[in-house]
Amino acid sequence: MIHEHEPDAAGIDVGSTEMYAAVPAGRDEESVRRFSAFTADLIRLADWLKQCRIQSVAMESTGVYWIPLFQILEERGFRVCLVNARHVKNVPGRKTDVLDCQWLQYLHSVGLVRASHRPAQQICEIRAIWRHRENLIQMAAVHVLHMQKALDQMNLQLHHVITEITGNTGLAILDAILSGERDPEKLAELRDSRIKASRETVVQSLIGDYRSEHLFTLKQSLAAYRQYQQWIADCDRDVEDRMKTIQSRVDLTQKTLPKPKYRGKPRRNQARFDLRSHLYRVYGVDLTAIPGISSLTAQTFLMEVGTDLSRFPTASAFASWLGLCPDNRISGGKILSVHTRHVVNRLTIALRMAAQSLHGSRSFLGDYFRRIRARLGAPAAITAAAHKLARILYHLITTGQSYDESVFTEIEKHNQQRRINYIKKQAVALGLRIAPEACVP
Repeated sequence: MIHEHEPDAAGIDVGSTEMYAAVPAGRDEESVRRFSAFTADLIRLADWLKQCRIQSVAMESTGVYWIPLFQILEERGFRVCLVNARHVKNVPGRKTDVLDCQWLQYLHSVGLVRASHRPAQQICEIRAIWRHRENLIQMAAVHVLHMQKALDQMNLQLHHVITEITGNTGLAILDAILSGERDPEKLAELRDSRIKASRETVVQSLIGDYRSEHLFTLKQSLAAYRQYQQWIADCDRDVEDRMKTIQSRVDLTQKTLPKPKYRGKPRRNQARFDLRSHLYRVYGVDLTAIPGISSLTAQTFLMEVGTDLSRFPTASAFASWLGLCPDNRISGGKILSVHTRHVVNRLTIALRMAAQSLHGSRSFLGDYFRRIRARLGAPAAITAAAHKLARILYHLITTGQSYDESVFTEIEKHNQQRRINYIKKQAVALGLRIAPEACVP
């Protein structure tokens, strides 16, 4: 796709300790300059670009090193084009930082680069906290494994008897053990009545070799797990406060949130505030009404895309950005490949996981997933269902319509009629005749 030319364009090669910037020839005695990554040097870089009458800047999204420079340039009024490094590979030959920034400047000046999608700054602030929260969840999970290892080494089978060692029963028993209690009968009394395992089974699982070195490991791992849980709760409070500042599309006092259609077991890592209400207020539609879409998946949509989808003119363009549609490669009239593009996108991963959860859903999307899986296999079914989820999300947000599964009734009738016609053709080919079944009173 050819974009408009940018005569006043610059290119910047971003590094961890230095930046190389290139401007059009004739704007300065040196068309390429090197700057350090210190804040004062980045400000000096912005001043030099202003002096060279630059209006638009292209830079690669290298790690997180581009963020400080991006923010400085954006505050100074430059149009910053953040480019995927995969899309601007250098010409064959020597690769240097100078050639990289000159190549970026040239591509941007002739309109051959496309800016990566970046949500509004308000969303990016929440996204930074939310991603940090995800890291904390992963770190907390590591300490759960450490606790289970300590129990295994003492031959305590508690975590094999109850569903979650970090649940109410598990934590109560671990606290009692670390307080010095060793009697399995007394420890089993802490069992919650909802635990499926019998009291006798829990008693047997608590008979083991309580060794001091493994108890020390268990104590520290439990303390670390609880510390991470506290930090996750702090993140939730910060995210909730920031979510309140996002502009609303509906007034919850005038238009109440519908009750959830699909109820499931709450996740351990779900937000500790009413995230679903905030998402409904921000988008004006309940995204969790779509089968497979949880509040965490909808939150990922908000963090990665934002509230403004005008950057994507159609649902097809949105699906292409996510890498969920065929990337047709044709040369000489021959189709070389129809595989989807390799895209590293958190929303793509979330939609694929949501699609995989449809395997047992009693809905149109569940039937669609199972039909594609039977015909093309699980990987293709996951991609196809994720593609359909992406298009549905795009339609609901851009139109403000609520999810209504009855619109798929006609599609289902068409699919059923197509199957009937196929069976009839097979019967004719085999010399058989299909007779309608008589109605039995």
